Amino acid sequence: MNEFRLLFRKDLFLLINNIKLILKNPLRLIPYAVLVGYFTFIYSQRTKSRDLGSELEGVNVGEVADVDFAIQNLVGGATILALAFLVFQLYRATKNNVSFFKMADVNLLFTAPVKPENLLLYYMARSILPALGGSILFMIYGASQLADQFQLTFANAVFLILGFALFFFMIFPIRFLIYTLHTKYGVMEYIRVGTVGLGIALGLMVLIPGFMAEKFWQGMFSWIASPWFDLFPIVGWSRGILGYITHENLILAVCFIGLYGVTYFAVVKLVIQFAGYYYEDVLEATKTNEDKLEKARGTQEITEDTYSLNAKKQLALPDFGLGAKAFYWRNYVHSSRQDFHPLFGVYSMGLAGLGIVFAGLSNFDWFSHKVLYFYLLFMLGFYFLAGIGRANIGDLKKPWFILVPASWSAKFWNMIKLDLVQTLLFATVLIVPSVFLAHASLGLIPLFLVGMVVSYLTGFAINLIPQIALEESWDRFLIKPIMIGGIFLFGIIPALILSILVFAFSDQFVWGLFAGVLMMSFVAAILIHVTLDVLKRLEFKEM
Repeated sequence: MNEFRLLFRKDLFLLINNIKLILKNPLRLIPYAVLVGYFTFIYSQRTKSRDLGSELEGVNVGEVADVDFAIQNLVGGATILALAFLVFQLYRATKNNVSFFKMADVNLLFTAPVKPENLLLYYMARSILPALGGSILFMIYGASQLADQFQLTFANAVFLILGFALFFFMIFPIRFLIYTLHTKYGVMEYIRVGTVGLGIALGLMVLIPGFMAEKFWQGMFSWIASPWFDLFPIVGWSRGILGYITHENLILAVCFIGLYGVTYFAVVKLVIQFAGYYYEDVLEATKTNEDKLEKARGTQEITEDTYSLNAKKQLALPDFGLGAKAFYWRNYVHSSRQDFHPLFGVYSMGLAGLGIVFAGLSNFDWFSHKVLYFYLLFMLGFYFLAGIGRANIGDLKKPWFILVPASWSAKFWNMIKLDLVQTLLFATVLIVPSVFLAHASLGLIPLFLVGMVVSYLTGFAINLIPQIALEESWDRFLIKPIMIGGIFLFGIIPALILSILVFAFSDQFVWGLFAGVLMMSFVAAILIHVTLDVLKRLEFKEM
């Protein structure tokens, strides 16, 4: 008990010191004050809407049926997202360990005369605090948005916070246990097969009732959203706790909390039994987390391995070949470790799946087609920013880029060849099903494919040209904003204006996209020509 008391005192002193820092600079509290003011305003407006709606209530039977389908699919959709997150975390547990520590804790406590079991137990239990903090913020936001539907009482607030907090808190001890069992007994393949099987089973629980129903969207979540699914571990338990705001069954909600308690006790006992001296595994995960935090703060340069999902993957590839082809294969290897597949991975699958969902729901009159169109425009902008970021990392930062015996154009195109293939593959998977599901114009397919490539190349060239063409740092600091501003003023902005005007006159999104992509293609062609021209100046320059 003395060790736990000392650890608690250490954290108490850290809390006091942080409070003193805030008191020395109260301006840090301004963003939080603005956030609280925003939530308060939204909550008051929603409450007024609820009071007005209670005076005008009175609906017919048909309307009630529609609301039931909407609630069923809303609950089912949220449950599917939580299940996908859980399955993904279970799969990641076989690849990477989790850490409850920071580098300061490692340097201070791992060398201290403290039992490793007590240290792990204390920090594992303390990890619920961030989960509670995030749940409180999410509860405040959700309460402000749903104040016209539910009355926020103290009991409702408590169970909302616990429902979210216990879900996110419980995942990390389970991941720690899985990785511990894997390193000790080599059970990675069994867990991987079980995780894939679980994902397939959950997918069938959506497809089977959907095909059995008269309309797919009416039955797809009938099993997932049913009350019996509250017994499903972790996800169902949290849903049962959150459901207190509707059923107000205190005993049922407390029983789900008790299931969490029993599970946590069992996981802790297993971790203490099998973890042993876990310092070596935790050190690597702690260092990785610290590097990501420093990169997010901007105190450390972002490298190619940032956000890698499969950094330890071993590859057996044939001979890369000679000359500029080596750049393509180098990027292929890096992409294989960045995601679970070099051409189409988890990130791409998630973004494409989200667009397909928007398209399907727009066909069922849940959303307007404008939601799908906005998402397509968002992806064009996203890949434009991806191109800008690509110029800051990769082969251009490596000294061997200049030394490879090949033409500058060959090196340039092989450097971005894999990016273009990934972009086209992602755009195809996203736009083709979306167009057919939403019954949109077939012209969107080629336009979106060209637009994605053009957006990426434009962003890449905008950032690359000033870096190469401007030799002095002061020139980059002073002239680079003018160059980029000129490209926007005389190239990108006119293309956007033309696209908006064509859309306004034709009232057809496909014609507006056609005008924008056509003009942006000319802009991208000019920028790529300039890029190839100035790329020869890269030699002996510091990027």
